[in-house]
Amino acid sequence: MTPKPIYETRFEDLRTSIYQTNDETGMAAAEEATDLLERTIRQKNEANIILATGNSQITFLKALRTASIEWSKVNIFHMDEYIGLDPAHPASFPLFLKMHIVNYIHPKTFFPIPPTTQQNAQEVCNDYEMLLRSHPVDLCALGIGENGHLAFNDPPFADFKDTRLVKIIKLDDASRRQQVGEGHFKTIYEVPTHAISLTIPALLAAKHVLALVPEARKAEAVYRTLNGPINEECPGSILRMTPHAHLYLDIDSAAKILPQGFGV
Repeated sequence: MTPKPIYETRFEDLRTSIYQTNDETGMAAAEEATDLLERTIRQKNEANIILATGNSQITFLKALRTASIEWSKVNIFHMDEYIGLDPAHPASFPLFLKMHIVNYIHPKTFFPIPPTTQQNAQEVCNDYEMLLRSHPVDLCALGIGENGHLAFNDPPFADFKDTRLVKIIKLDDASRRQQVGEGHFKTIYEVPTHAISLTIPALLAAKHVLALVPEARKAEAVYRTLNGPINEECPGSILRMTPHAHLYLDIDSAAKILPQGFGV
């Protein structure tokens, strides 16, 4: 059964749908993703997608991996990876995607950001940008970080008009603390200080953008995204100027923006 939102609205150009639970949020977003991918495959016999990682994406990925999609015609990209991290480390983002979706669906191609060092990181950025340019993205499914980031475009370094598609990022401490809070590292001192990340223009260049943002820990970021100024201090705010985006929330992440009386 298709989950029904408890509330729908728009914040400027951003369609926003709120569901009762995290599971319903993930299922509803997966249904839209499935429709978009199936339509794209019918039109051009192939689809290119960018997927996010992190605990907030798990219900979506779980629902998506059981969808009736011709995965053999889908190329998968992802958003970011730490510089210098062992690819077998539990916090590796390519490993996360393999565990939660790639190993279940066997796509046409999975393009992980390869292991990097500080010495070859720029070369890796250049190579991954070439891959993106040769595979125009049909769907980007992303999240919003606790500090409002998109991918690893943190408030101190985000750029809505970035001319690059992929770049080296110095991680904000808030992002590093989030990784500890999600259980990927034991202490902040274990979290790498730099990463490779797709830029905001690269993410929003997709024909369709689904933003999956469940969980109470995201409530403040959701509030700032939807009610604060549209600027790089809260990178997620740019979604309000993105008419091809659709924001999916659950009742916990929407706690600060739901009209009184909804979801009780």
